[in-house]
Amino acid sequence: HRLAAEDAAHRQSELAEVISAHLGVDATTVPVTTESLPLHRYVDADIALDELSALGEGRVIGVTGGDQRWHVSASDLLSASYARFAPGPISYETRAVGPGAERRVVAFGVRLFTFDGHPLAVVQRSSARNVMPPTAQLELFGADPDATGAALDEIRRLMVERSVLRGHVLSFVPTEYGSEAGATFLARPTVDAEEVVLGDGVLQSIVDHVVGIGDHRDALRAAGQHLKRGVLLYGPPGTGKTLTVRHLLSRTAGTTAVVLTGSSVRFVTAAAEIARTFAPALVVLEDIDLVAADRAYSPQPVLFDVLDALDGLESDADIAFVMTTNHVQILEEALAIAKRTLPEDNPLHLTALNNLGGFYSHVGQTDRAEQILRESLAVRERLYGPDSPKLAESLTNLGVLTLQREDEAARRGRSGLMHISQFEAM
Repeated sequence: HRLAAEDAAHRQSELAEVISAHLGVDATTVPVTTESLPLHRYVDADIALDELSALGEGRVIGVTGGDQRWHVSASDLLSASYARFAPGPISYETRAVGPGAERRVVAFGVRLFTFDGHPLAVVQRSSARNVMPPTAQLELFGADPDATGAALDEIRRLMVERSVLRGHVLSFVPTEYGSEAGATFLARPTVDAEEVVLGDGVLQSIVDHVVGIGDHRDALRAAGQHLKRGVLLYGPPGTGKTLTVRHLLSRTAGTTAVVLTGSSVRFVTAAAEIARTFAPALVVLEDIDLVAADRAYSPQPVLFDVLDALDGLESDADIAFVMTTNHVQILEEALAIAKRTLPEDNPLHLTALNNLGGFYSHVGQTDRAEQILRESLAVRERLYGPDSPKLAESLTNLGVLTLQREDEAARRGRSGLMHISQFEAM
């Protein structure tokens, strides 16, 4: 019995025999490198692998085994311990690549090709059925670990360079389990400035902040200025928030944009990662008051996830955030909770302080705003020292507050629609 068990453990599947012949070594003995992918990047991976396969005289083979193949590792596919996995038909599925456009991608298959003279095998699979959270995977086999690593680096590079996400307007739709089901492509709206009815100069001021800063990104970077910026649009329904957002999307053709509305705001981390990867980018969080304090899908309020995503972006990233809300007081309460509950040495504590100070300054409570911003400055001094460049953020916000006090009309406009240009980390 012992000899039979050992023989079964070392017996290769038919699939392993094909892969071993391609690699020139026993495939069950080589290391496996696994790359997990969010669903919205799976098409990019398929495109990258198609390109590498074409350059490396590659081919794709399918795998038999029914549903079981989705639930075992690549190493187990090569073993005969569970089932006799063998070459079979390639499994395909259709994924969106733009508004009204689709692409057929490999849902489950093994790619055999050479990279820089080294034979490689890649098990490519989209999300496993009935497994949460859904995640796609690439598993790379190669006798030379350095060549395998270099191939993975090239796949990542091509995924960015050839991405179908770049330049589109995207959103995320949750599955019934609350996880993201991949990116949804939205048609970019066409809204002229003449269609947006706001007070004199209000729309142009918003456009200058969201779009104009990006137009001068090179000069601003050279001068050491930050590009990460944001706008909060608030007011009752009918004051022009949604139409203003649509105009901004219309004005930024070719810029990657992610629009999250209501419960979809919980995907802000994925949105920020897309914005970081494909900058210049625009991230829109609509009706954030609906989920600011929501804990349904996270141990912390969604607003904390928003602050965390914003804090993780570099200051010179050409990324603009636009938030909208009908009930600004709910956002105020959520920011106040963040201020109270986050420890002082947590970077998000400072982010919450400056956001809260910016909020108070733009609703006319300038004394309260100054108190909060000076508290932020004091925290920075305690954490980083009085001569740290990190103090510049708080000093800048205090300077802006002084200017706003001198010209309240310019700060608030006349439309009931407010924009907060000094929202920190935005």
